[in-house]
Amino acid sequence: MSDARSALACAEVRDLVPRVVAAVVRRGVDFAAAEDAVQEALVAALATWPQGGTPANPGGWLYRVACRHLADQCERDAARTRRERVVARPETEDSTMDRGRDEAWAHDDTLPLLFACCHPVLSRPAAVALTLRAVGGLTTAEIAAAFFVPEATMAQRVVRAKQAIVADGVRLAVPASAEREARLGAVLHVLYLIFNEGHVARTGAHLARPELTAEAIRLARLLHRLLPDDGEVEGLLALMLLTEARRRARSGPAGELIPLDEQDRRLWDRAAIDEGTALVTAAFRRGRVGAYQLQAAIAALHGAAASVAATDWLQILALYDVLLRFADNPAVALNRAVAVAMVHGPTAGLACLDEVAGDARLARSHRPLAIRGHLQALAGDHVAAAASLRAAAGLADNLAERVYLLAKAARLAGA
Repeated sequence: MSDARSALACAEVRDLVPRVVAAVVRRGVDFAAAEDAVQEALVAALATWPQGGTPANPGGWLYRVACRHLADQCERDAARTRRERVVARPETEDSTMDRGRDEAWAHDDTLPLLFACCHPVLSRPAAVALTLRAVGGLTTAEIAAAFFVPEATMAQRVVRAKQAIVADGVRLAVPASAEREARLGAVLHVLYLIFNEGHVARTGAHLARPELTAEAIRLARLLHRLLPDDGEVEGLLALMLLTEARRRARSGPAGELIPLDEQDRRLWDRAAIDEGTALVTAAFRRGRVGAYQLQAAIAALHGAAASVAATDWLQILALYDVLLRFADNPAVALNRAVAVAMVHGPTAGLACLDEVAGDARLARSHRPLAIRGHLQALAGDHVAAAASLRAAAGLADNLAERVYLLAKAARLAGA
């Protein structure tokens, strides 16, 4: 990859995207048209920067090309002359952007754009797609590849999301305090969904999608920088860092899944663990505990342990007990069953698992059966464990997880 192409893909350039989009919106252009124009500018940059070099002022370059794209559209469509008057600028003024004298694009509107992309009018899948495109700067093709859907399907999802934003008259602004508090939960949840999709891809041959976890962490850092006193923002960033710290140890040379109890903890990123632990510690000191902080605290305890046996499972179980009060989430109950097994034995863990396994939200998930097989193996019932793991493999869409479950079932069956 050339230096220019690398520059285009790097986080610094991705940071420019929301500011450029917001600058175009401030010229009187609706959100959908502005976002499309900036994406066209990114495509143009990908085509020209590798040959001509990265401009000294990449943000100004993207802003100028986006405005020219809009002006060209106006010229091709006489019915859009009003928009042409709004966005068209003489060449002499465009040139000042290259020299950095016009800094209209440079305001940091990342937070308003994040809130706009996570407006309640949008479904969660639509909000995820729009956030990755408008704030993350990913192309529709990249987003489609990340979620294993056809590009045309993702394009329709993005278009519908932008149409909904325009139809509802969503403003590019951080909502007032009460509405912001209500919508911040959606912003955090969208970033959490993006990270989780990268941590364990729902489908496909690869266990993880590091580009998605990296993008989620980048956006969480931006949100934390803009809202430094919010404990749940701090907690989510901590959770991401503490989880991502284990990525290198989670898979082997052939991409095979390596479970927590078999991971080489020397491969864990200690700097990320230290940063995440410091963040969640600071968040707890604020006195307002939330679900992301609790999950981060659990991840921090895993990160601090030298082995599974040395893990403070009693404290982890206590944190899961508190976490269940915050969220009616069957995934939390599944994880708590494992903690119960580690504290009180596998039989107690299986009893907890029985209480949640019938939840309709888990009907298509392989995790209840996978955890059941794990706990049955701990209890010494290898025949039942192998059967549970084979059944779990039949529900797993991710190839790396499926291979791991079948291999473990085969080992237990032969034991």
